[in-house]
Amino acid sequence: MRLLKNEGVKGFEGSALVREALEEYGGFEALFDKLAEVRKAVFGAMEELFDLPLKTKQLFTSDRPFGGYHDATAKLLRESVMIDEAHVPGNIDRGLTNILWPQGSINFSKTIESFTHLAAGLEKTIMRMVLESFGVEKYTDELIYATNYTLRAIKYGRPQTGNEPTLGADAHTNKIWITLLYQNEMKGLEILTKDGEWINIKPSPNSFIILSGESLGVWLNVLLSVPYNRVVTKGNKVRYSIAVFANPRGGYPVKVPEEFVDGKNGLLFKLFDYDEYLQHYASQIAALGVFTELEVYCKV
Repeated sequence: MRLLKNEGVKGFEGSALVREALEEYGGFEALFDKLAEVRKAVFGAMEELFDLPLKTKQLFTSDRPFGGYHDATAKLLRESVMIDEAHVPGNIDRGLTNILWPQGSINFSKTIESFTHLAAGLEKTIMRMVLESFGVEKYTDELIYATNYTLRAIKYGRPQTGNEPTLGADAHTNKIWITLLYQNEMKGLEILTKDGEWINIKPSPNSFIILSGESLGVWLNVLLSVPYNRVVTKGNKVRYSIAVFANPRGGYPVKVPEEFVDGKNGLLFKLFDYDEYLQHYASQIAALGVFTELEVYCKV
């Protein structure tokens, strides 16, 4: 996976590099020096969060599919906390911190809000560069306005099988526009290449892993690669990761722009609403244990 330095990918040439990385790998590693300023605080906040008693963590619930707190299972040694609209000022405080810490935890809220702000700012830059590279930058403001940021903090427990690999997350594609992933020193993220090989990603302490999602692939009429990814952990240390998902806001009709449809490239997808798809996806998982991929769901 290609390493792109934030200060080195500006302008049209930088946009071309971002596009090339997304077309070839479906993602890239983005070196972002500001992460050095928040790294210790971010993972300290995550330890504080997951060290809370189970009954306390279970108080954090959500009506949104996959939102709230989810405990580890026999299959996956993974705890997670997901909060929607994490970029909205005060949402982390009101929606998460005040539930888990009734007395308040100013440091936790400030740390996670600051991290979300950094990630959202970088995502806007990446989205702008992607659109510029395809010559459709006129849609930038529209897509930025139509984006919701969901934050997910994940703790992968210590495997009980010694040094044997343990599955932390099944192979999947992300359904959103773009994922920005940040992790502690414990590796585990793997990406499936076009050649069918799983490669282990070893990011720098000061970088995000950027992955394109199915929503962006659909909007671009499948001009970008959307990678399968999974988590496989080894050793006896805890792995923490924190992801910011940039996804289409509910009610926004995701539609392939006319610029991507011509005599050579027919329209592949009908418009869809991301929240409606998410509800459909969740209901299928609950009832059948399987689901319809987004590209199939909205195929013409």
